[in-house]
Amino acid sequence: MSNSNDYQERRQTLISAMKKQLKWKRFVHTMGVAGIASSLAMRYDCDIRQAEEAALLHDCAKYLDTDEMEKLARRAGYSVSPVEKGNASLLHAKAGAALAASKFGVDDPRILEAIRWHTTGKPDMTLLEKIIFVADYIEPGRTTPGVGPIRTLAFTDLDAAVTAILEHTLEYLKETCFDIDEMTQITYEYYRRSTHE
Repeated sequence: MSNSNDYQERRQTLISAMKKQLKWKRFVHTMGVAGIASSLAMRYDCDIRQAEEAALLHDCAKYLDTDEMEKLARRAGYSVSPVEKGNASLLHAKAGAALAASKFGVDDPRILEAIRWHTTGKPDMTLLEKIIFVADYIEPGRTTPGVGPIRTLAFTDLDAAVTAILEHTLEYLKETCFDIDEMTQITYEYYRRSTHE
């Protein structure tokens, strides 16, 4: 099938591009996220190709200068909050969605949105958005305390895994006195309510 061949070529192109674009450790992380995202897509009957493409590109803007990240994000029509300004760990998600479209030719809004929200999440995420959000946190290279049970949970109850990740993230940010992005808090409240209903 030519469609299958096109997809294989696209995969190889993106993997080669990420190998050049990212530092080695981040590239290994990206490949781990792609593997987990594909597995979760199979588990929850989500489009595997969309999941893999979003995973391969989710950190594509990670090593840009924060000013460049901000320009990319704003040019794509994304707002930049005061907490995001100058904060690469938050800003790279929106910049990544913009770069995926402008440099890597992604025109599927579902993939772009999954990249955009992979760091903070958002209320009422699509299945693809949840898969990328969770895969980024639980990929095999992550050694965050408490990640083991979340890995198990991800394959039985995706929403509960999203809630647990947000709870862990907020605890970490409070303990380390990092600024908390409002969207992370809003998303946590949304999923905490929805998983307890």
